[in-house]
Amino acid sequence: MKHLIDPTDLTRQETDSIIALAEDIIAHREKYRDSLKYHKLATLFYEPSTRTRLSFTSAMMELGGNVLGFSDAKNTSVSKGETVADTVRVVENFVDVVAMRHPLEGAPFVASRAAHIPIINAGDGSHAHPTQTLTDLLTIKRELGHINDITIGFCGDLKFGRTVHSLIKALTKFDGIKIILIAPPELRLPDYIKTDVCDKQNMPYREVSTIEEVIGELDVLYMTRVQQERFLDLEEFERVKDSFVLDCEKMKGAKKKMAILHPLPRVNEILPEVDEDPRAAYFRQVANGKFVRMALIYSLLKWKDDPEHASPERTDLYKDSSLQCKNPKCICNHEKVDPLFHKTDDGTVRCAYCDSKIA
Repeated sequence: MKHLIDPTDLTRQETDSIIALAEDIIAHREKYRDSLKYHKLATLFYEPSTRTRLSFTSAMMELGGNVLGFSDAKNTSVSKGETVADTVRVVENFVDVVAMRHPLEGAPFVASRAAHIPIINAGDGSHAHPTQTLTDLLTIKRELGHINDITIGFCGDLKFGRTVHSLIKALTKFDGIKIILIAPPELRLPDYIKTDVCDKQNMPYREVSTIEEVIGELDVLYMTRVQQERFLDLEEFERVKDSFVLDCEKMKGAKKKMAILHPLPRVNEILPEVDEDPRAAYFRQVANGKFVRMALIYSLLKWKDDPEHASPERTDLYKDSSLQCKNPKCICNHEKVDPLFHKTDDGTVRCAYCDSKIA
Protein backbone atom coordinates (compact mmCIF):
# COMPACT_ATOMS: atom_id res chain seq x y z
CA MET A 1 0.00 0.00 0.00
CA LYS A 2 1.18 3.50 -0.84
CA HIS A 3 0.84 6.58 1.36
CA LEU A 4 1.80 10.12 0.38
CA ILE A 5 3.14 11.87 3.48
CA ASP A 6 6.18 13.58 2.01
CA PRO A 7 7.19 14.33 -1.60
CA THR A 8 10.08 11.88 -1.23
CA ASP A 9 7.54 9.05 -0.80
CA LEU A 10 7.10 9.08 -4.57
CA THR A 11 9.84 7.88 -6.90
CA ARG A 12 10.67 9.92 -9.98
CA GLN A 13 8.82 7.33 -12.06
CA GLU A 14 5.72 7.53 -9.84
CA THR A 15 5.81 11.32 -9.95
CA ASP A 16 6.07 11.30 -13.74
CA SER A 17 3.25 8.74 -13.92
CA ILE A 18 0.89 10.90 -11.83
CA ILE A 19 1.69 14.03 -13.85
CA ALA A 20 1.19 12.17 -17.12
CA LEU A 21 -2.11 10.76 -15.86
CA ALA A 22 -3.26 14.24 -14.84
CA GLU A 23 -2.50 15.51 -18.33
CA ASP A 24 -4.47 12.62 -19.81
CA ILE A 25 -7.41 13.38 -17.51
CA ILE A 26 -7.35 17.01 -18.69
CA ALA A 27 -7.41 15.85 -22.31
CA HIS A 28 -9.99 13.07 -21.85
CA ARG A 29 -12.10 13.89 -18.80
CA GLU A 30 -15.03 11.75 -19.93
CA LYS A 31 -12.83 8.62 -19.87
CA TYR A 32 -12.38 8.90 -16.10
CA ARG A 33 -15.85 10.13 -15.14
CA ASP A 34 -17.01 6.98 -13.34
CA SER A 35 -13.65 5.30 -12.81
CA LEU A 36 -13.97 5.37 -8.99
CA LYS A 37 -17.70 4.83 -8.71
CA TYR A 38 -18.66 3.41 -5.28
CA HIS A 39 -15.30 4.47 -3.80
CA LYS A 40 -15.20 6.96 -0.94
CA LEU A 41 -12.71 9.62 0.17
CA ALA A 42 -12.58 11.05 3.71
CA THR A 43 -11.40 14.65 4.01
CA LEU A 44 -10.17 15.07 7.60
CA PHE A 45 -9.31 18.76 7.83
CA TYR A 46 -8.30 19.86 11.33
CA GLU A 47 -7.56 23.44 10.21
CA PRO A 48 -9.15 25.88 7.74
CA SER A 49 -8.75 25.28 4.01
CA THR A 50 -10.52 26.44 0.89
CA ARG A 51 -8.60 25.35 -2.20
CA THR A 52 -7.19 22.07 -0.91
CA ARG A 53 -10.39 20.70 0.65
CA LEU A 54 -12.63 21.74 -2.26
CA SER A 55 -10.03 20.47 -4.71
CA PHE A 56 -10.01 17.00 -3.12
CA THR A 57 -13.81 16.98 -2.96
CA SER A 58 -14.19 18.02 -6.59
CA ALA A 59 -11.52 15.56 -7.69
CA MET A 60 -13.25 12.57 -6.09
CA MET A 61 -16.67 13.62 -7.38
CA GLU A 62 -15.36 13.97 -10.95
CA LEU A 63 -14.03 10.41 -10.69
CA GLY A 64 -17.53 9.24 -9.76
CA GLY A 65 -16.75 8.67 -6.08
CA ASN A 66 -18.25 10.02 -2.87
CA VAL A 67 -16.79 12.24 -0.15
CA LEU A 68 -17.34 12.44 3.58
CA GLY A 69 -15.38 13.95 6.43
CA PHE A 70 -15.10 17.18 8.38
CA SER A 71 -13.73 20.69 7.95
CA ASP A 72 -13.80 21.59 11.65
CA ALA A 73 -12.46 19.12 14.21
CA LYS A 74 -14.38 20.91 16.98
CA ASN A 75 -17.52 19.14 15.80
CA THR A 76 -15.99 15.66 16.04
CA SER A 77 -14.72 13.28 18.72
CA VAL A 78 -11.39 15.10 18.47
CA SER A 79 -12.94 17.67 20.82
CA LYS A 80 -13.32 14.85 23.34
CA GLY A 81 -9.64 13.98 23.14
CA GLU A 82 -9.63 11.31 20.43
CA THR A 83 -6.16 10.85 18.96
CA VAL A 84 -5.24 11.01 15.28
CA ALA A 85 -4.47 7.28 15.25
CA ASP A 86 -7.84 6.38 16.76
CA THR A 87 -9.72 8.73 14.44
CA VAL A 88 -8.14 7.06 11.41
CA ARG A 89 -8.83 3.56 12.76
CA VAL A 90 -12.49 4.53 12.99
CA VAL A 91 -12.77 6.38 9.68
CA GLU A 92 -11.06 3.65 7.62
CA ASN A 93 -14.10 1.46 8.21
CA PHE A 94 -16.18 3.82 6.07
CA VAL A 95 -13.87 4.94 3.24
CA ASP A 96 -11.18 3.80 0.82
CA VAL A 97 -8.69 6.68 1.11
CA VAL A 98 -8.08 9.61 3.49
CA ALA A 99 -6.84 13.15 2.83
CA MET A 100 -5.72 14.79 6.09
CA ARG A 101 -4.77 18.38 6.90
CA HIS A 102 -3.52 19.06 10.41
CA PRO A 103 -1.84 21.98 12.19
CA LEU A 104 0.49 19.61 14.06
CA GLU A 105 3.55 18.46 12.14
CA GLY A 106 3.75 14.71 11.74
CA ALA A 107 0.02 14.03 12.20
CA PRO A 108 -0.46 12.41 8.75
CA PHE A 109 2.61 10.25 9.43
CA VAL A 110 1.00 9.04 12.66
CA ALA A 111 -2.18 8.35 10.70
CA SER A 112 -0.28 6.33 8.09
CA ARG A 113 1.25 4.10 10.77
CA ALA A 114 -2.22 3.25 12.09
CA ALA A 115 -4.15 2.96 8.83
CA HIS A 116 -4.91 0.07 6.49
CA ILE A 117 -5.92 2.39 3.64
CA PRO A 118 -3.89 5.06 1.79
CA ILE A 119 -3.29 8.31 3.69
CA ILE A 120 -2.63 11.56 1.81
CA ASN A 121 -0.97 14.43 3.62
CA ALA A 122 -2.94 17.55 2.66
CA GLY A 123 -0.61 19.75 4.73
CA ASP A 124 0.82 19.34 8.24
CA GLY A 125 1.86 22.55 9.98
CA SER A 126 4.86 24.11 8.28
CA HIS A 127 6.31 20.67 7.52
CA ALA A 128 5.07 19.34 4.16
CA HIS A 129 2.34 19.71 1.54
CA PRO A 130 3.03 17.03 -1.09
CA THR A 131 -0.20 17.37 -3.10
CA GLN A 132 0.51 21.08 -3.58
CA THR A 133 3.93 19.99 -4.80
CA LEU A 134 2.37 17.73 -7.43
CA THR A 135 0.16 20.67 -8.41
CA ASP A 136 3.23 22.88 -8.75
CA LEU A 137 5.08 20.32 -10.87
CA LEU A 138 2.11 19.86 -13.19
CA THR A 139 1.78 23.64 -13.53
CA ILE A 140 5.45 24.07 -14.38
CA LYS A 141 5.17 21.28 -16.95
CA ARG A 142 2.08 22.83 -18.57
CA GLU A 143 3.44 26.39 -18.53
CA LEU A 144 7.00 25.71 -19.71
CA GLY A 145 6.65 22.34 -21.43
CA HIS A 146 9.26 20.70 -19.18
CA ILE A 147 10.52 20.58 -15.58
CA ASN A 148 14.21 19.83 -16.10
CA ASP A 149 16.79 22.60 -16.65
CA ILE A 150 14.96 25.51 -15.04
CA THR A 151 15.86 28.28 -12.63
CA ILE A 152 13.21 28.80 -9.96
CA GLY A 153 13.08 31.66 -7.49
CA PHE A 154 11.29 31.16 -4.17
CA CYS A 155 10.18 34.47 -2.66
CA GLY A 156 8.67 35.46 0.67
CA ASP A 157 8.16 33.15 3.63
CA LEU A 158 10.71 30.40 3.06
CA LYS A 159 11.09 29.59 6.75
CA PHE A 160 7.56 28.41 7.51
CA GLY A 161 6.34 27.75 3.95
CA ARG A 162 5.58 24.04 3.76
CA THR A 163 4.85 24.34 0.03
CA VAL A 164 8.37 25.67 -0.55
CA HIS A 165 10.01 22.91 1.50
CA SER A 166 8.02 20.22 -0.29
CA LEU A 167 8.68 21.54 -3.79
CA ILE A 168 12.42 21.85 -3.18
CA LYS A 169 12.51 18.22 -2.05
CA ALA A 170 10.63 17.11 -5.16
CA LEU A 171 12.84 19.12 -7.51
CA THR A 172 15.90 17.14 -6.40
CA LYS A 173 14.56 14.30 -8.59
CA PHE A 174 14.88 16.42 -11.73
CA ASP A 175 17.94 17.49 -13.71
CA GLY A 176 19.49 20.91 -14.14
CA ILE A 177 17.49 22.68 -11.42
CA LYS A 178 18.88 25.94 -10.01
CA ILE A 179 17.27 27.60 -7.00
CA ILE A 180 17.34 31.24 -5.94
CA LEU A 181 16.06 32.08 -2.44
CA ILE A 182 14.54 35.55 -2.06
CA ALA A 183 13.65 36.32 1.56
CA PRO A 184 14.36 38.63 4.49
CA PRO A 185 16.75 37.25 7.14
CA GLU A 186 13.83 36.38 9.43
CA LEU A 187 12.20 34.18 6.80
CA ARG A 188 15.12 32.45 5.12
CA LEU A 189 15.02 28.77 4.22
CA PRO A 190 15.82 26.55 7.25
CA ASP A 191 19.39 25.32 7.37
CA TYR A 192 18.33 21.66 7.41
CA ILE A 193 16.66 22.07 3.99
CA LYS A 194 19.82 23.66 2.61
CA THR A 195 22.15 21.00 4.00
CA ASP A 196 20.04 17.82 4.02
CA VAL A 197 18.24 18.49 0.74
CA CYS A 198 20.04 20.99 -1.51
CA ASP A 199 23.66 20.24 -0.55
CA LYS A 200 23.10 16.51 -0.26
CA GLN A 201 21.57 16.36 -3.75
CA ASN A 202 24.08 18.84 -5.24
CA MET A 203 21.31 21.26 -6.15
CA PRO A 204 22.84 24.74 -6.53
CA TYR A 205 21.16 27.61 -4.67
CA ARG A 206 21.91 31.15 -3.65
CA GLU A 207 20.26 33.69 -1.37
CA VAL A 208 19.43 37.25 -2.40
CA SER A 209 17.59 40.20 -0.87
CA THR A 210 15.35 41.50 -3.66
CA ILE A 211 13.22 40.26 -6.53
CA GLU A 212 14.61 42.86 -8.92
CA GLU A 213 18.19 41.59 -8.85
CA VAL A 214 17.28 38.11 -10.12
CA ILE A 215 13.93 38.28 -11.91
CA GLY A 216 15.56 38.27 -15.34
CA GLU A 217 17.15 34.87 -14.63
CA LEU A 218 13.99 33.08 -13.58
CA ASP A 219 11.89 30.57 -15.49
CA VAL A 220 9.56 30.28 -12.49
CA LEU A 221 8.90 32.77 -9.70
CA TYR A 222 7.23 31.04 -6.75
CA MET A 223 5.65 33.66 -4.50
CA THR A 224 4.42 32.95 -0.96
CA ARG A 225 2.56 34.94 1.63
CA VAL A 226 3.95 35.82 5.02
CA GLN A 227 1.79 33.59 7.21
CA GLN A 228 0.70 35.32 10.40
CA GLU A 229 -0.49 32.06 11.92
CA ARG A 230 3.06 30.65 11.80
CA PHE A 231 4.56 33.51 13.84
CA LEU A 232 4.96 33.31 17.60
CA ASP A 233 5.91 37.01 17.72
CA LEU A 234 3.25 39.33 16.25
CA GLU A 235 5.66 42.30 16.16
CA GLU A 236 8.04 40.29 13.97
CA PHE A 237 5.17 39.52 11.59
CA GLU A 238 4.16 43.19 11.33
CA ARG A 239 7.76 44.13 10.57
CA VAL A 240 8.30 41.74 7.64
CA LYS A 241 4.84 41.18 6.14
CA ASP A 242 5.26 43.79 3.38
CA SER A 243 8.88 42.95 2.59
CA PHE A 244 8.33 41.58 -0.91
CA VAL A 245 5.57 42.66 -3.27
CA LEU A 246 5.39 41.73 -6.97
CA ASP A 247 4.03 44.42 -9.30
CA CYS A 248 4.02 45.19 -13.02
CA GLU A 249 7.11 47.37 -12.72
CA LYS A 250 9.18 44.45 -11.43
CA MET A 251 7.75 42.19 -14.14
CA LYS A 252 9.33 44.38 -16.84
CA GLY A 253 12.63 42.68 -16.15
CA ALA A 254 11.29 39.12 -16.42
CA LYS A 255 11.61 36.69 -19.32
CA LYS A 256 8.78 36.69 -21.85
CA LYS A 257 8.16 33.03 -21.09
CA MET A 258 8.16 32.83 -17.33
CA ALA A 259 5.57 31.43 -14.90
CA ILE A 260 4.46 33.07 -11.67
CA LEU A 261 3.21 30.50 -9.17
CA HIS A 262 1.60 30.99 -5.78
CA PRO A 263 -0.02 28.32 -3.55
CA LEU A 264 -2.62 30.92 -2.44
CA PRO A 265 -4.23 32.58 -0.61
CA ARG A 266 -2.38 35.79 -1.34
CA VAL A 267 -2.55 38.91 0.80
CA ASN A 268 -0.61 41.72 -0.86
CA GLU A 269 2.55 39.98 -2.09
CA ILE A 270 1.21 39.99 -5.68
CA LEU A 271 -0.69 43.10 -6.67
CA PRO A 272 -3.96 42.51 -8.59
CA GLU A 273 -2.49 44.40 -11.56
CA VAL A 274 -0.24 41.38 -12.21
CA ASP A 275 -3.25 39.09 -12.72
CA GLU A 276 -3.66 40.23 -16.32
CA ASP A 277 -0.08 39.32 -17.20
CA PRO A 278 -0.10 36.08 -19.28
CA ARG A 279 2.78 34.85 -17.12
CA ALA A 280 0.56 34.88 -14.03
CA ALA A 281 -0.21 31.16 -13.65
CA TYR A 282 -1.53 30.98 -10.09
CA PHE A 283 -5.22 30.63 -10.95
CA ARG A 284 -4.42 28.04 -13.62
CA GLN A 285 -2.39 26.40 -10.86
CA VAL A 286 -5.58 26.02 -8.79
CA ALA A 287 -7.29 24.20 -11.67
CA ASN A 288 -4.27 21.95 -12.09
CA GLY A 289 -4.58 21.01 -8.41
CA LYS A 290 -7.91 19.30 -9.00
CA PHE A 291 -6.60 17.26 -11.92
CA VAL A 292 -3.42 16.17 -10.19
CA ARG A 293 -5.40 15.11 -7.12
CA MET A 294 -7.69 13.11 -9.39
CA ALA A 295 -4.61 11.39 -10.76
CA LEU A 296 -3.18 10.83 -7.29
CA ILE A 297 -6.35 9.32 -5.79
CA TYR A 298 -6.82 7.12 -8.86
CA SER A 299 -3.18 5.95 -8.69
CA LEU A 300 -3.11 5.25 -4.95
CA LEU A 301 -6.23 3.09 -5.17
CA LYS A 302 -4.85 1.31 -8.24
CA TRP A 303 -1.53 0.70 -6.46
CA LYS A 304 -3.08 -0.38 -3.16
CA ASP A 305 -2.39 -4.10 -3.62
CA ASP A 306 0.67 -3.72 -5.88
CA PRO A 307 3.91 -4.50 -3.96
CA GLU A 308 5.92 -2.56 -6.53
CA HIS A 309 4.25 0.65 -5.37
CA ALA A 310 4.16 -0.03 -1.64
CA SER A 311 5.51 2.59 0.73
CA PRO A 312 8.95 1.32 1.83
CA GLU A 313 9.32 0.30 5.45
CA ARG A 314 11.20 2.96 7.44
CA THR A 315 14.11 0.84 8.65
CA ASP A 316 16.04 3.97 9.57
CA LEU A 317 13.71 4.83 12.46
CA TYR A 318 14.50 3.93 16.06
CA LYS A 319 12.93 4.49 19.47
CA ASP A 320 14.74 6.41 22.17
CA SER A 321 12.82 7.53 25.26
CA SER A 322 15.78 9.60 26.45
CA LEU A 323 15.39 12.02 23.53
CA GLN A 324 12.70 14.64 23.11
CA CYS A 325 11.66 16.82 20.18
CA LYS A 326 11.46 20.46 21.25
CA ASN A 327 9.24 21.58 18.37
CA PRO A 328 6.04 22.87 20.05
CA LYS A 329 4.08 22.16 16.86
CA CYS A 330 5.16 18.53 16.57
CA ILE A 331 2.47 15.96 17.24
CA CYS A 332 4.80 14.07 19.57
CA ASN A 333 4.38 16.92 22.07
CA HIS A 334 0.58 16.76 21.95
CA GLU A 335 -0.34 13.08 21.65
CA LYS A 336 1.15 9.89 23.05
CA VAL A 337 3.20 8.44 20.19
CA ASP A 338 6.35 6.38 20.03
CA PRO A 339 9.54 8.47 20.54
CA LEU A 340 10.86 7.91 17.02
CA PHE A 341 14.01 9.40 15.50
CA HIS A 342 16.36 8.94 12.58
CA LYS A 343 19.93 9.91 11.74
CA THR A 344 21.00 11.76 8.62
CA ASP A 345 24.19 10.92 6.75
CA ASP A 346 26.19 13.43 8.79
CA GLY A 347 25.07 11.85 12.07
CA THR A 348 22.47 14.47 12.95
CA VAL A 349 19.53 13.08 14.92
CA ARG A 350 16.11 14.29 13.78
CA CYS A 351 12.54 13.75 14.90
CA ALA A 352 10.74 11.21 12.74
CA TYR A 353 7.53 13.23 12.83
CA CYS A 354 8.62 16.79 12.02
CA ASP A 355 12.30 16.46 11.00
CA SER A 356 13.40 18.90 13.71
CA LYS A 357 17.03 18.62 14.74
CA ILE A 358 17.50 16.86 18.08
CA ALA A 359 21.28 16.52 18.30
